[in-house]
Amino acid sequence: MTEHPTAYQEMAAIIARFTEQDREFTTPIEGLFFNRRSSPTQPIHTSQWPCFALVLQGAKSLTLGEEVYRYGVGDYLVVALDLPVISRVTEASATAPHFGLGMAINPDRLKQVIGKAHPVRPMVSPNETRGVAVNKASAQLLDASLRLMRLLDTPDDIPALAPLIEQEILYRLLSGPCGPRLLQIAVTETPSNRVARAIAWLKENFMHPLRIEELAERSGMSASSLHHHFKAVTAMTPMQYQKQLRLHEARRLMLFERLDVGTAGYTVGYQSPSQFSREYSRLYGTSPLRDVARTATAG
Repeated sequence: MTEHPTAYQEMAAIIARFTEQDREFTTPIEGLFFNRRSSPTQPIHTSQWPCFALVLQGAKSLTLGEEVYRYGVGDYLVVALDLPVISRVTEASATAPHFGLGMAINPDRLKQVIGKAHPVRPMVSPNETRGVAVNKASAQLLDASLRLMRLLDTPDDIPALAPLIEQEILYRLLSGPCGPRLLQIAVTETPSNRVARAIAWLKENFMHPLRIEELAERSGMSASSLHHHFKAVTAMTPMQYQKQLRLHEARRLMLFERLDVGTAGYTVGYQSPSQFSREYSRLYGTSPLRDVARTATAG
């Protein structure tokens, strides 16, 4: 049972008014998204950018590596850096749809808030270095989120007030339980920030062969240190991260660019069609050909 039923009910009502069918909706406020689902979904493999997400009705789960994060009304999710994840709506119905909001975390704006607030950087325990976390939403965070959503009814106020409320939300995240991990990612000379640099390079170059020593040098770390801190932040090794990026992109190429299986695998860096098919089946639970056929039939 939520401690703030009125706030959640008002927020859910706002999303209900601005959404008409099951999908993700962009809003006139930059970086603010709504999601509506009338039934539980199949697992959705996606590359998630840094964001703050709040469930207002229903429940969701997010899988990172082998770890599953579950969150419902009263919980918020923070993703601190770009990560390949599996997302799923676990609780929703036609009479009580899943309603959720998401706000992209802009790294430059986050650094601006850090510069103004000067938060004390605490000692970080190993379980605080992970790039994903779920926590209970505070009354202050809910209040700021609700005020941001209310601006949709006064669009002339959005240019002046939305950036101020966004700063407040970022401040509440920094001063809450997720603060240490956001600081670790944002502050330049920390291992987590160096992992973020490695991730940025991998995203641009995932189709090329991965040489750990080269990636470590680019990140300003030794190979062993990179491996240790990368897994602490992402719950996977650099090789596993690259593999998921490759397979996500190959699936996109087959489904939306209509590339055949062999061409898609080769485009993302696979030299062996059998290896591509094997690793694809391991991640998605079926072969590339069957997955494309099944998705086309469902569409």
